[in-house]
Amino acid sequence: MESHKVDLFMISNAKYFESYHLSAVREKLNTLEEEKWPLVLEMQFKNPDTMMIVSLTAGQLGIDRFMLGDTGMGVLKLITCGGFGIWAIVDWFSIMSAAREKNMEIFQNTLY
Repeated sequence: MESHKVDLFMISNAKYFESYHLSAVREKLNTLEEEKWPLVLEMQFKNPDTMMIVSLTAGQLGIDRFMLGDTGMGVLKLITCGGFGIWAIVDWFSIMSAAREKNMEIFQNTLY
């Protein structure tokens, strides 16, 4: 893959990954075949900032977990009103990391 394409991807999408994932993402993109580049451009990542806002406003209803694709936890949070508030508060501190981990999962499932 051309290095300027990889650099542009890294600059524009680094916020979607944990810092310790960035070297693995860069390495995979550098070894990626040119014909797979459209797959990279079509990937839809979860925005951690948006997930935090949703978690703060509607986390008690499990909407944040539904957006991440974690339907089991979403249903439990919905039924228990955010685990009686406890799960909702825990997610305020962990939802951004969960979104970044989900993005890495999307990246790996698409390119590996």
